[in-house]
Amino acid sequence: MTGIGSIWHWLVVLLVVMLVFGTKKLRNIGSDLGSAIRGFKEAMNNPETEEADKARLTASRESEQQATADKERHSS
Repeated sequence: MTGIGSIWHWLVVLLVVMLVFGTKKLRNIGSDLGSAIRGFKEAMNNPETEEADKARLTASRESEQQATADKERHSS
């Protein structure tokens, strides 16, 4: 088997990637990718987190609006 499906082709590609990036950087990239996927899965399985984030954002906006209104009242 020759061409893009050849095992030798992929071994050469892997060798070049390892030479360019180094094994430590590849390990860090793999670790970061794994933690990102894990976080995504947790977020998909836990809809309460999204609702809590929305509630916090709404409360934050309300407090900012209240602070702005207080400043306007005191400056007048």
